[in-house]
Amino acid sequence: MKQIPLKVCRWLAAFVFFLLQAVQLNAASETGLPKLTISEAIQAAVENNPQVSAATSRIESSRAQITQARSGLVPQINFREAYSHTTNPMWAFGTKLNQEAITLQDFNPARLNDPDPIDNFASVLSLNWSVYDSGQTWYGWQQAKLGSQTAGLALKRVRQQVIAQTVKAYAGLLLSHENETIIRQTLATARSHLKMVQSRYQSGFVVKSDLLRARVHIAALEQQLLQAESGVQVAAAYLNAAMGAPIGNRYELTSDLAAAGKDQASLENWIERALSERPELQQLENIERIARAEIDKSRSARLPSLNLVGNYEWNTENFSEWGDNYSLGAVVSVNLFTGHRLSAKIVQAKAELKQVSARKTDLKQGIRVQTRQAFLWAQSARKQIQVAEAAVAQAEEALRIVKNRYDSGLFTILALLDAELALQQARTNHFRSIHDYKVATTDLVLAAGVIDETLNKKH
Repeated sequence: MKQIPLKVCRWLAAFVFFLLQAVQLNAASETGLPKLTISEAIQAAVENNPQVSAATSRIESSRAQITQARSGLVPQINFREAYSHTTNPMWAFGTKLNQEAITLQDFNPARLNDPDPIDNFASVLSLNWSVYDSGQTWYGWQQAKLGSQTAGLALKRVRQQVIAQTVKAYAGLLLSHENETIIRQTLATARSHLKMVQSRYQSGFVVKSDLLRARVHIAALEQQLLQAESGVQVAAAYLNAAMGAPIGNRYELTSDLAAAGKDQASLENWIERALSERPELQQLENIERIARAEIDKSRSARLPSLNLVGNYEWNTENFSEWGDNYSLGAVVSVNLFTGHRLSAKIVQAKAELKQVSARKTDLKQGIRVQTRQAFLWAQSARKQIQVAEAAVAQAEEALRIVKNRYDSGLFTILALLDAELALQQARTNHFRSIHDYKVATTDLVLAAGVIDETLNKKH
């Protein structure tokens, strides 16, 4: 037989390789699933997650409270329209006076004592200006502005938590897909080994129990595959929930989990960043300022207040003739005794300030613990990646050796199945360690309060 030249064999091998690559690319494009990067998932979550929407609404509410508080600094103008029908002697005579319709006959004692019914339409334009209300409005305005800043910080923290939730869900879905892939690979390997066992059984080199054990092993892997497929669906549901998308949506994930890099900052640096960046701590500092302002506000309530008032009034019985009048005045009031209400309010405000200060101290301790825990977990996960990589290489080599020796009749089927299981576990542990490192670094930047939409690019 004439041999095929080596150069032709190489060309044929290259052609077959590129043909297989084209088939794989075509199969991938026919999935019909929308592609989703981790950055796109984060952006979708920030825009659509209900928690972010709720926190945004709270900011709108706090801004409206600023306007309400500030409105007390400007004059309040109101218009009132009132109608009355009366035979009350005093009101009837007074109504005619307001309508500027009094005549000499109206002074007749009989008419004064028993007047005819009279109608009146009173139109009143009134003004009330609290020139000085012992600082109550000013303090309330400052508290409202601090409250709005606090709502902004709350939104910032919610966004950070949603970003972390999305990153973890994305990583969890990648882990579920990888777990499914590893099981499929192990199942394919087990089926190829089953063919080898069947061949050896048919040749009389192994007993039937080897064949049965190989089949039981495959059945167990098929059950694991079913569980892995369910795990993918559950992980996808978590990602959709984080992004505020319909739970049943499916995607083709195009981002991978980056390998562990070298830690650039020390634990002390991370804790220092956390104490300066965490929005919750900044929130409590604002709440502490609000509490201090409440003490000053309660004390200032003992000071006098000054209001300017004014009215312009039109009165008519049938809208044909009018009587008008105006009044201007100033009102000064001082709290002389309130039944200890103001004193109790000051005591309450001081107690609330102490509560906020205690909460701030507790939060600082919690931030230190959270940051330390996340930092140590990230370090541990990074080291586990290196160990897992070595374990995969060792398990692959061990399976190769065991397979060859089983084929030579030197090892039992149990050794072969154990080697398959060890490789499956090593591959799973390797990807899980990468997943755990991603989760740990996400927890670290979340604990430090520096997580944002660019997380996947910076960490």
